[in-house]
Amino acid sequence: MKKVIIAALALAPALASAQTLGNLETLVRSIGRLVDIALPIVVGIALLAFFWGLVKYIFAQGNEESKADAKKIMLWGVIALFVMVAVWGLVQFIGNALGIQQGQTITVPTVPGL
Repeated sequence: MKKVIIAALALAPALASAQTLGNLETLVRSIGRLVDIALPIVVGIALLAFFWGLVKYIFAQGNEESKADAKKIMLWGVIALFVMVAVWGLVQFIGNALGIQQGQTITVPTVPGL
């Protein structure tokens, strides 16, 4: 709840037309660039986790405890990949449904007559 109040207070001057949303747009673009850089790294880490579990499973011949541990690692790697791809697809779907293309400039809505 505190985060919502802080966000609302931070955006209050922009809503009162006392401040332009230029800084907010810059912040959104910076976060977008950060996500664009971090996403392939995180997907790579999830793939490494899956393959690490696969290697552990292959080398755990006869040791059931090690096999169970390797299966858990592989399962969490697959779950992480699934969640990342599903969220990415959902964001793309919502963006296309709202007519927002990647890299497109954001137009700030205005109130007519003010």
